[in-house]
Amino acid sequence: MQGATASVKLMSAMTREEAKRRVHQAGLRATAPRVAVLRLLSSSDRPLSHSDVVHAIGSDEWDQATLYRNLVKLVDAKLARVASHVGGIARYESRGEDEGPHLHPHFSCSACGAVECLPEAKLTGPISQEWHASLVEAELQLVGQCPDCRQRIGAKRSARAKRTRKRT
Repeated sequence: MQGATASVKLMSAMTREEAKRRVHQAGLRATAPRVAVLRLLSSSDRPLSHSDVVHAIGSDEWDQATLYRNLVKLVDAKLARVASHVGGIARYESRGEDEGPHLHPHFSCSACGAVECLPEAKLTGPISQEWHASLVEAELQLVGQCPDCRQRIGAKRSARAKRTRKRT
């Protein structure tokens, strides 16, 4: 079910005024959809796909193309970044002010399609200057089954095994 829209867990939201200020500082007009998208990205606990953004904002005022164009503008202005391209689906997250390089991996679930940041798992070790810029711009993706899917799949296997034992 790669790319399935999951509910978005929100953390403390950036105020509308803060979002407008950041958008203006980046040299963009602070349009209502742009501010709404930046606020959503900054309040989410995980990177969001375009579909997630459309589903979460759910406004009749802005079509999918408008929301997509604003995601791209926010990335171009360095207010957001593409955190993942797993499964051919771009997932976006906000960038903090004066944020340094993004040197942590993301985990992509092959069962449900969810993408989670793993900030506690940072890239460490000596990196030669020759490779430094390349690694700052690179994506590090771990793909497997998330804890929820592993538990759900394990429960299904366990139930199947019990049914098989009862038949014999």
